[in-house]
Amino acid sequence: MEQINLRHHFSRNTLFLMAGVALVLAGLLFWQKDLIQTIYLKDQLTDLGLVVNGAILVLFLLGMLRMISLFLRYMKEETALARFVRNLGSNTEDLLTQVPASSLMARRYLNLRHLSEVRTVIDQNALASTLVAQESTRVSLPKFINNILILTGVFGTILSLAMALLGAADLLGNSVDVHGMGMVVHGMSTALSTTITAIICYLFFGFFYLKLADAQTNLVSSVEEITATWLIPRFQVQTESVLHDFSGLLSGLQHLVQQMQAAQQSMSVSQERIDGMLHGFQEGQVRLSYDLAGISELLKQGFRLRDDA
Repeated sequence: MEQINLRHHFSRNTLFLMAGVALVLAGLLFWQKDLIQTIYLKDQLTDLGLVVNGAILVLFLLGMLRMISLFLRYMKEETALARFVRNLGSNTEDLLTQVPASSLMARRYLNLRHLSEVRTVIDQNALASTLVAQESTRVSLPKFINNILILTGVFGTILSLAMALLGAADLLGNSVDVHGMGMVVHGMSTALSTTITAIICYLFFGFFYLKLADAQTNLVSSVEEITATWLIPRFQVQTESVLHDFSGLLSGLQHLVQQMQAAQQSMSVSQERIDGMLHGFQEGQVRLSYDLAGISELLKQGFRLRDDA
């Protein structure tokens, strides 16, 4: 059986990579916990930094949870695909043996079998477009978060700069206003913290969002490859295959005609031989009759028998 280009453990390996990167980032944050506290927690005059950074982290965690659930789903789909490929290779009578009925490969197989039973032309392009559209709807939330995540940092920076400008206005209005100077420093610190949070989250999220797209592409392309290579030839007769089979049939008929002609020639030779044998047999019977008549005549003369004896 031809090897099918399928990376069976792509989603599982990506989940392991995600866990490893998360552990490394957690270690770095723990190592620099004093710096983190200084930037995010110490001397905060308002809760703006906590609110904006918290909103960024909530969006980030929401998107990561959705991506993890999709990776787990694609991991099950890849396992079902691998099982289906093994069934194809072992020529199992039921190709859906140990393949979940809810998997993409099982549904594609059942759809093709139904189309074949009702004698409908199978359009793989339409099936592929439908599958891609269905899977695209599943990543709408991660796609949305990936697009706006960096903008949340920009939004936090804008709010922080606005706060800093308010503090600068108070400072300019009263040269001894310590609160105004504090607001300027606080605003700049908040702008820095929200920008850092947004960039780190965007880099982490964006990388694994691309990995999610790769996992989806790997799954869909494998389903379409199996469909085009193994399933459609089973369920649909193409014009090219009909012509190929018909040419093979004509070749077989031509060979059969040649064999019949050779058999007919052989039968003609046998018929000639039989005719020769019959002719010789008839001549032998004539000679035997003459010989018997001669013998009878000699007996009559020898025993002096009458002609009526």
